[in-house]
Amino acid sequence: MSEYKGIRGAVWFKALTGQSAPLSGGPASVLAADAPLGNDTARFLCVVPNPEGRFPCARHGEVGLEEAYTLATRVREVIHEDNNTIKRPIIAIVDVKSQAYGRREETAGIFLAAAAAADAYGSARLAGHPIITLVVGHAFSGAFLTHGYQANRLLAFDDDGVMIHAMHKAAAARITRRSVESLEALGKTIAPLSYHIRDYAKLGLLHKLLHVENPEDPPQQEIQAVQKELITAIVDTRNSPVDLRSRMTSPGALDMRKTSIQVRNLLETQWAEIRHAQ
Repeated sequence: MSEYKGIRGAVWFKALTGQSAPLSGGPASVLAADAPLGNDTARFLCVVPNPEGRFPCARHGEVGLEEAYTLATRVREVIHEDNNTIKRPIIAIVDVKSQAYGRREETAGIFLAAAAAADAYGSARLAGHPIITLVVGHAFSGAFLTHGYQANRLLAFDDDGVMIHAMHKAAAARITRRSVESLEALGKTIAPLSYHIRDYAKLGLLHKLLHVENPEDPPQQEIQAVQKELITAIVDTRNSPVDLRSRMTSPGALDMRKTSIQVRNLLETQWAEIRHAQ
């Protein structure tokens, strides 16, 4: 694990599975393993940096073509293998910078690769597999949409090194024509603009924030505590609908996303009227 020192995704993949290598047949940037979790055997997935990757824009922990298609493959394997048996949990360990931006990726259809992974996760969730995401570091942009966002339950560490956002600060500042300092000031009063995980939690999308003292070198006691939280989330998922309605009905969502909920309800009403008219 020396090559993964300080890389939170790899640290927690190793901590939760006891393994540190990708499955045969896949790129070194996607770690996958089946490991015991409570009474289940869960499929764990994590994207990590690979300095020797084929695509330069996906060598630092980004989700590129190979990563997205491999994630889709590993999830589809689980769906196929569990077709006539108990649906095993899938745990997405997330520490991703962004999707891979590059001419090669755009030419080869990064959007198709990302959609394949997101669709695989969503299909597994709808088939009854508990999908639990554990955000241990960064979860930015299309990378998070591709790997982790389709989960039944989102868990994240309550730590300054954890960020969930549509884009990095510098990019957000450029596109909004503000300075980074101005953007940070706005984040103090407008929760969706904030880069602090506790502000993100206020939006009602997270299932739970987990307190971990040392996320980069966790002792066994903290690893066991996180395992218990994952097991609890799996049980909760199996006793709940397979859709994502909890993100709109949680106390945080009802308080912070009233307008979004209202717009969604109006769109659903209009869509129902159109379908009825047809």
